[in-house]
Amino acid sequence: MNGRRLAEREHGWCLAANRWGARGAVRAWFRFVSRLGDGAFWYALMAALVLFDGWRGLGASAHLAATGLVALLLYRKLKRWTRRPRPFAADGRIRPLIAPLDEFSFPSGHTLHAVAFTVVALAWYPALAPLLLPFTASVAVSRVVLGLHYPSDVLAATLIGIALALLSLHLFP
Repeated sequence: MNGRRLAEREHGWCLAANRWGARGAVRAWFRFVSRLGDGAFWYALMAALVLFDGWRGLGASAHLAATGLVALLLYRKLKRWTRRPRPFAADGRIRPLIAPLDEFSFPSGHTLHAVAFTVVALAWYPALAPLLLPFTASVAVSRVVLGLHYPSDVLAATLIGIALALLSLHLFP
């Protein structure tokens, strides 16, 4: 499949996901998940780790915070470099179902952070998988449903988040 056909197909997926997201309960769920993914969920997790696991929890939280800071710097640099317009900016039929936090689409910062945080958190606390994996998947899907990202933005952010987390775990085991 050539690049143009792939882009057209991806655009079609965005349009279909955004139409699905226009339904009340679907929109409400993904808006809620997206807002939690702005940081509140991760800050609450870090606080809970310290509260329930003391010094070990503090170590895990510091690891999460450091990884999050690098993720923030990396995704901001990538967005300024790629300057990919968001789907709703490229097609008036796609509506942003929540206000974007910045102008550009690639990569999805929410997804990058969610994946990196999840990989690091699960290295420290594997028992959190039933909570973190569905939440992270919901954050990733929300970005396309809400009209803010293309699937390739989310896929790239997933791969970058995994790589960043693995590097972090390698440097700070």
